[in-house]
Amino acid sequence: MAFLSLLWLPILLSAVLVFVVSAASHMLVPYRQREWSAAPEQEALQRAFRGARPGLYAFPSPADPRERGKPEAMRRWAEGPSAWLALIPPGPMSMGRNLALSFLVNLGVSFMAAYLTAHALGPAPHYLAVFRIVGTVGVLAYLVGPVYEAIWFWRPWRSVLMGAVDSLAYGLVMAGTFGWLWPR
Repeated sequence: MAFLSLLWLPILLSAVLVFVVSAASHMLVPYRQREWSAAPEQEALQRAFRGARPGLYAFPSPADPRERGKPEAMRRWAEGPSAWLALIPPGPMSMGRNLALSFLVNLGVSFMAAYLTAHALGPAPHYLAVFRIVGTVGVLAYLVGPVYEAIWFWRPWRSVLMGAVDSLAYGLVMAGTFGWLWPR
């Protein structure tokens, strides 16, 4: 953990800068405003799920997982509609909680990038070597999750592409910050 005493500033600053770029992307860039569509029959959906605990739900889906492969379950799935749904607690969204957790994730990604880069390059590496490794770690960290969501949970590929642009920006911000502040 000796690397932490040398790299605390680029870890912290890159997490802050990624946080700012992410906030700007989600609040100011118009393509984000059209990423989610309004669900049909919203009042009926709300009535149907009223009282359900926050969590992940699938439908159609039998209560017993062993029933999923049976003909009736397969027929209902084939007829559709089918969905995976994440229910959140009722009431206003807690932006403070979400922003704080997002910052902690950014801090974790920056920490892991610092750890990997410090151990891969050793003392006094060149700016470009730091930039390449930190940038690669940053892009991978922010991009891989949405790709799996597209594969398994039908997240639209257009949304993944928008996320890829964001991931590239986050990786470049991290790379530049670490390259600039890396101890020489």
